Parts: sequence; C-alpha cells; structure tokens
Amino acid sequence: MSDAPPAHRKAAAGILVLGRVVYAFNWYNVGAVLPLLGSGLGANTNQLGVVIGAFLVGAAIFQVPAGFVAIRWGYRRTSLFALALMGASCLGSAFAPTWVWLAALRFGAGAGAAFFFAPALGLVTSYYPVGSRGPVIGVYNAGFAIGSAIGLFVGALVGAVQGWPWALAYGGVGLLAVGVVAAIVIPPLDRPGPPESWTAAWKVGRPLLFSRNLWALALGLSGMWAAFYIVAQYFVQFAHTVHSNWPVAIAAGIPTLLLAAEVFGGPIGGWFAERRADMRRILLLWGVASAVGVGAIPFLPLAALWPLFAFLGFADGVLFAVQYLVPTYLLEGGGENTALAIGFLNSVQLAFGSLFAILFAVIVSDEGYTVGWLATGAILAAFLPLLLLLNVPRSGAEPTSTEPTTA
Repeated sequence: MSDAPPAHRKAAAGILVLGRVVYAFNWYNVGAVLPLLGSGLGANTNQLGVVIGAFLVGAAIFQVPAGFVAIRWGYRRTSLFALALMGASCLGSAFAPTWVWLAALRFGAGAGAAFFFAPALGLVTSYYPVGSRGPVIGVYNAGFAIGSAIGLFVGALVGAVQGWPWALAYGGVGLLAVGVVAAIVIPPLDRPGPPESWTAAWKVGRPLLFSRNLWALALGLSGMWAAFYIVAQYFVQFAHTVHSNWPVAIAAGIPTLLLAAEVFGGPIGGWFAERRADMRRILLLWGVASAVGVGAIPFLPLAALWPLFAFLGFADGVLFAVQYLVPTYLLEGGGENTALAIGFLNSVQLAFGSLFAILFAVIVSDEGYTVGWLATGAILAAFLPLLLLLNVPRSGAEPTSTEPTTA
C-alpha cells in the first residue's frame, strides 16, 4: 500500500496510532486504581502483584506466536483480532468478581496486546516506502508514551470519581471502538501467496528465530529495555526512601517528564535514522549516553534531575524507534516477517528485562540505591557491544542479500 494516495495511507496509519494510544491506556489504568482494586476485591499486595504480572506474562508469551499468526493471517486480520481480544478482556475486567478473575482477564488483555503491537507496526511500515518509515515508526511508538500518561492520570481520576470498574471499562470500550473504525478505514492488503498451512507458516518464520542479526539487536538492547523500565517503575520509591523531603507530586512528576520527552524522541530519532548510513552508531551513541545518565541519578540534586529525565525520555524514544526500524531493513525481518521479527525482539527483552528488574531490587536491598543505579547503567552499557554483530543495510536502501543471516 506504499503507493496508495497519501490521504489513504495517513488515515490507515492514523487509526493504528490511535489504537496504540488506547492500547497503552490499558497498560497503565490498572496501576492507577490499585488501591481501589485492593479494597473492592479484598486483595492484598501480593495478590495485586499477580494481577499486574499476569498482563506482562500474557504479553511476553504471545509475542512470537503473534508473529507466526501474522504470517498466516496477514497483518490486518491479526491486528483486528488483537483489538477485539484485548478490548473484550479489558471490558470484562470491569466486571471481575474476584482478583483471580481479574488476573485471568488481564492475562487475556496481555495476549491481545502481543497480537496487536508488532502486526500493527508491520501494517504501518507497509504504508510507507523505504527511506520514509522512520518518522511514522517513531510516531507509532510515541503513542505508547501518550497513552501511558493518559492511563495513569485519567485512570486515577475516573477511579476516584466513578469507581475502579469504570476506569477499566472505558479502556475496553475504547479498544473495541477503535477496532470497528479500523475495520472500516484499513483496506484489505494484497498478499502474494500467504502460507497455505500453519506448517508452511512455521517454515517461513522459523529462520528468524535463529537470525544472528535479531539476536544481536534483541540482546544488545536488553539492558536498555530494563534500564528504562527500572527508571520509570522505581524512581518514586527511590525518592521516597532517599529524599523523603521531596513532595510526592514532585517525585512522580520527574518520571512523567520522561514519558513526555519520549513523545518527541521517537519521531525525531526515526527521521534521523533514515538519514544516517549506520544505524548501529546511533544505537551505540545514545545507549552509552543513556547508561551514563542512569548511573548519575543518585548523585544529582533535584534541580538537575529534571533535565536528566527529559534527556533520558528523549533517548528512550530514539532508541526504541531505531530498534523497531532496523528489522524493516533486514532481509529476514522485512515484508510479512516484520511482525515476527519485532515480536521476537520484544519477547527476548521482556524476559531479560524482567530478570534485571528483579536483580535491581535485590541489589538495592543488599547494597542500597546508589549501587543499584550504577549497576543498572553498567548493565545497559555492557550489552551494547553485541550491536556490533548486527549487519543492517545502509539507511534508505533495500536489503541486497538473498539469504538471511543466521546464527
């Protein structure tokens, strides 16, 4: 569809970006009403932790299966199925009678999230020719930051005024509504002979699981994924523990700035990457700078943390935009394989990132936050050299090899 009229491409990409925003809303609206969930469902902290974790487990498990489904069904059909599954699960969460039911429904929502993200991104990239994909990938990824911030703020507000079921219900209804509009706006795509069976789809996608390029990209940025997750999740607790004189609103505002800056970093980073010969260099430079910034967190006063977090948020946007752009330039990750390639990246990084987040908590318990932040920056930097194993074609050029690079 890259040769379709610009208005058609923008409309189709626009509804997918909107879906990404509403999708992100449903990542964070549960966290915004956790205290209300605990009171309403009689759940303790550990049980609420299961509710939160169930979503991530569903999102992690189904990343790679979603890629194979996209090969078999196509990006459009898979994305519409995902919106229906995630929307129904999120809407059903509003009616959960116990925390166990809520956890099960959040697992379903996580599965829907896995089926949406990479296939929808594959659709977005199919609308734009080589050399112009970077900015729209950045915009698509920035939609997550926008939706996350809305989910936290609006979710908490709705929960306080109308109760926690409404905070969850609105998110589910929003996804289902986007799905209906997407079915109308997104035209069917011409597919040159999709696999005739699941066995054939497996044969098409299996080489990606052994791609040296994808493993280098996934592992090289695993420390980055973990570092930004840790910064966003643990900073408020760090401030409460180490700087108890800081108002809670100030402590919460600093990581919120990180999300806001990410909105700008994604499109700008994607645009810049399309105009540079070596995308590895961009990833390495921004990765090293981010590692230094994360390691500096415990040593800076409050006034200096605001610009630091603005920089880290911008860097987060740049790194994720370029990471998701790279597979579209790889022979093994382009075309119908884009969803599987990106799903594979997410699956590896969710697994390693979760382990590093647990490690951070262990280090803080034993050694304190200073060592914890330094270790997080060191882990980010330690994995970056693996990016040197990545062989990505020059920006703006189609892959020229005829065989995928495998490990």
